[in-house]
Amino acid sequence: MSNCTFLTRHGTPRAVAAARDFSDPKDRGMAYECSLCGLCAAVCPEGLDPCALFLEVRRHDVASGTFDARPYRSILNYETLGRSRLFSRYELPEGCDTVFFPGCALPGTRPTVTSRLYRQLRQHVPSLGIVLTCCAKPSHDLGRTVHFRTAFERVLARFAAGGVKTVLTACPNCTRMFRQYGRGLSVLTVYEILNRHGVTETVAPGGGEISVHDPCPLRDHPEAHSAVRGLLTDLGYTQVEMPHRKKTTLCCGEGGAVGCIQPRNSRGWAELRRQESEGRPLVTYCAGCVHFLGQVTPTVHILDLIFRANGTPDKDFPVSKGPLTYLNRLLLKLRLMAMSVSGE
Repeated sequence: MSNCTFLTRHGTPRAVAAARDFSDPKDRGMAYECSLCGLCAAVCPEGLDPCALFLEVRRHDVASGTFDARPYRSILNYETLGRSRLFSRYELPEGCDTVFFPGCALPGTRPTVTSRLYRQLRQHVPSLGIVLTCCAKPSHDLGRTVHFRTAFERVLARFAAGGVKTVLTACPNCTRMFRQYGRGLSVLTVYEILNRHGVTETVAPGGGEISVHDPCPLRDHPEAHSAVRGLLTDLGYTQVEMPHRKKTTLCCGEGGAVGCIQPRNSRGWAELRRQESEGRPLVTYCAGCVHFLGQVTPTVHILDLIFRANGTPDKDFPVSKGPLTYLNRLLLKLRLMAMSVSGE
């Protein structure tokens, strides 16, 4: 229980389930204070899964019409724009059965890194396509099941029509959605591909001690854990593992949209990570984690270390912030359209 800022405040999972009446709106509100990170289920000796309970409460609120979307307007608008026709693009070249799905945050904050990563991946998969759209995980986590299924089924339908069988993901949230709901699609992270084939782009040599922060949506993805650590070893970094890592990793604080209503809980997660890092720079593989943890301790995306010259983990890499992120995503889409016309 001491591992979790939410349970530290509210009690053990058994106590929460026994003492709370989730037909009471006040008690149902507790469900929105959980980051849905899955740590409780990962460490519980009784096999309890409070996250599943809280997600079901959220779904019930939406289905019954009692869900208050007002605190979540920003994240839901972000999702809606991400899957709109303005920002979406399905670039599926002839013979394509594998696509790169970078997610929303990476193209917005790091468009150049995204382009370089796509170019690198095409060296290993020449007919690789790329898809710019949102996986709709915000709606999923807020219990908006119909919205999520409608959006995600639209993506799956386009993949089926285009003959797509494999998805290469950069975003942990997208990875989890495709692994959970992808209906037979093969899902690999770009980190596994880069670690398997190597990186041919110019890479600045690394050095010094760092710690890896594993994003919580990938706590059950050991292949990604190993791939990221392999890449960092090749870059020359000395890795010092934190107490909570891999399957028992901590949430960065951004999960479950908790910060929209309970920022104290979100900051509590980030502070735990700062303490465990003991002053070492953190390297992670989630743009959201970089943003959130970077507010309390030096944090860098592994792709910045790979694709940005003279990068070091304790260096602040300039990344775009809203509303410029939307312009970056639109410009990336236009570049992809131009590449398609020119046959690149």
